[in-house]
Amino acid sequence: MHQTIVEQPPRGVVPSTYVRLLYEYLEKRGVAAAALLGVAAPEAADRGSLRYPVAAWRALLQRAAEHLHDPLLGLHLGQTITPAHFGVMGYVLLACPNLGAALARTLQYQRLLYDVNPMRSSVEGSELLLEWGVDQGRPGALVDECAITALLQLTHNATGRRIVATEIRFVNPAPADIQPYRDWFGCPVLFDQPETSIRFPQALLALPLRQPDTVLLNVLERQADDLLAQLPPSDDFEQAVRRCIARLVREGQPELELVANELHVSARTLHRRLAAAGINFRELRESIRQRLAEDYLADPRLQLAEIAQLLGYSEQSAFTRAFRRWSGQAPYAYRLSLLNPTAG
Repeated sequence: MHQTIVEQPPRGVVPSTYVRLLYEYLEKRGVAAAALLGVAAPEAADRGSLRYPVAAWRALLQRAAEHLHDPLLGLHLGQTITPAHFGVMGYVLLACPNLGAALARTLQYQRLLYDVNPMRSSVEGSELLLEWGVDQGRPGALVDECAITALLQLTHNATGRRIVATEIRFVNPAPADIQPYRDWFGCPVLFDQPETSIRFPQALLALPLRQPDTVLLNVLERQADDLLAQLPPSDDFEQAVRRCIARLVREGQPELELVANELHVSARTLHRRLAAAGINFRELRESIRQRLAEDYLADPRLQLAEIAQLLGYSEQSAFTRAFRRWSGQAPYAYRLSLLNPTAG
């Protein structure tokens, strides 16, 4: 007798402003969205504070795809996204000076944008890798394809140019025809992968955005912080540790005991929970510092001494030594390679 394995429903939520995208898409095609989906559209006045379980979002997408006879709905829907569909956070991203700064805010406020499987970023050679695991479950092809397409569409909206990835991977099974994916993304697209990911040239982080506004950015970030504080606690302990380290790093070298105190757990509990996830605290701290350094170096307005201070170094020379250890390059040389990738 064969044992039936039932996959657990995915955990996580998406903001109502994002869900509204589907209702608008259906209405433009002459479909009474609320009648078809059986749920009223999110109120236009809601700024994203209402959250939809990702399992419910998947069900809405499946119902719409069946009605439209469109298995590529995720791909098509994501292309219609605008910053307004992410509420305050959409405008936070638009007000950033460059793509690197927008990515840093995406990581910082990702629970407001898309609170499902958390996004991780890393640098591999001259490429930036964005990854999403399956710790919170597998939302499915329609959900994942809409999210990845929407993310790339947002970069187009913000920069005014089409961003082409080097490679895209999905955890979901391959569709019968993968050509439409290659046609729209413009790069190799792989399926049945361990993680969903986007890989693209790191030099793109220096691309300026179309509407940078430092004053507006500060105002919007305060609003985003207020919205983030209103969210229920996340069960993603690693993400909480990462955010805590990123916040404390400018004050110096955040030790494990200090981070544990900020998270209201004992140092032993923090060490044990990180170890259970295969994470070394010191390595995590260094990787966060490196990512922040790379984000800051992508902003030409910041002096190296200012970046050293933002990262908690008392002297610029200490920052230079650390950055050489991380990347094999001096910070100034790294910045030059970002701002002028064709040099040399």
